[in-house]
Amino acid sequence: MCEVVLHSPFKELWADADPFEEAFRLDGESFRKVKSRHTFRFEAGGKGYFAKLHHGCGWGEIWKNLLQFKRPVLGADNEYRALLHLKKLGIDTMTPCAYGLRGRNPAHLQSFLITEELTGVVSLEDFCRDWQKSPPDFPCKAALIRKLGAMTGKMHRSGLNHRDCYICHFLLKKETAASPDPTLHVIDLHRAQIRARVPYRYLVKDVAGLFFSSMDTGITARDILRFIRAYGNRPLREELAGRRRFYEDVRKAARKLYRKEFSKEAPL
Repeated sequence: MCEVVLHSPFKELWADADPFEEAFRLDGESFRKVKSRHTFRFEAGGKGYFAKLHHGCGWGEIWKNLLQFKRPVLGADNEYRALLHLKKLGIDTMTPCAYGLRGRNPAHLQSFLITEELTGVVSLEDFCRDWQKSPPDFPCKAALIRKLGAMTGKMHRSGLNHRDCYICHFLLKKETAASPDPTLHVIDLHRAQIRARVPYRYLVKDVAGLFFSSMDTGITARDILRFIRAYGNRPLREELAGRRRFYEDVRKAARKLYRKEFSKEAPL
C-alpha cells in the first residue's frame, strides 16, 4: 500500500525525489516527540510548516488499544482524512500540503503529514487564561462561546469526533478576537474518528473535554447555556428538552475529569 499527495511547494521541491526520503530527512523545532511520532516546525521557501512523521506504532500499542475497545491510530492517515472532511464542511482547520502513507504491516506503517503554519493565532486556553482576574468584554466572550459551540456541533453532526477536544486545540485568529464572528481553527486531529454518526459516548467525551478545560476561565451558567444553544443549532428550550440526559452526562464527565486532574471539585 502506498499513497502520496503533494501540493505546492513540495510537489515542485520533491518532483524528482522519493517523497518519503525527503519527508523523513526534514527536521526543525520539535514540539512533540514520542516513540512512534515526531511533530516539529520547519521552513521551506521562506514559509513555516508543521510536519508529523509517523514511524509505526507497533503491535504492543495496537493490542493495548484493542483490549481497551479503542481504535488504534496507525499513522497520519487519520488526521489527513479529518482535515479533508473539515475543509469540505467549511470548518477552519489546518491546510495539508503533503501527505504520504506506505507499508503493509499495520504495526509498521510509515507516514507523514505536512501542514501550513497558522500565523497570528493563540490557543483559546492561553487567550482565556486570565479571564477570572480580568473578565473580557461581554461581546467578545459571547461570540467566542457561540463560535466554539457552533463548530463543535457541526463537526459532530457531520460524523466526526475529535477525541482530544479541549480548548487548547482551538486556535483563535487574534485579529478577529473582537469580531462578532471570530475565526477559530481546530487542530491536533490525529485521533479523530469519522463515521456516519458519532456514538453517544464520544459526543459526551468531546463536549465534556471542552467544559472541563474551560472550568477555570470564569465561565457562568449563562455562558454554558449560550454554548448549548449554539451547539444544538436550535432554540435553547427545545435543545434542553430533547437532550437533558446528554448534558447531565456531560456535566458528570467534566467534573470527573476535573477531579482526576486537580484532585479537587470543579468550581462550577
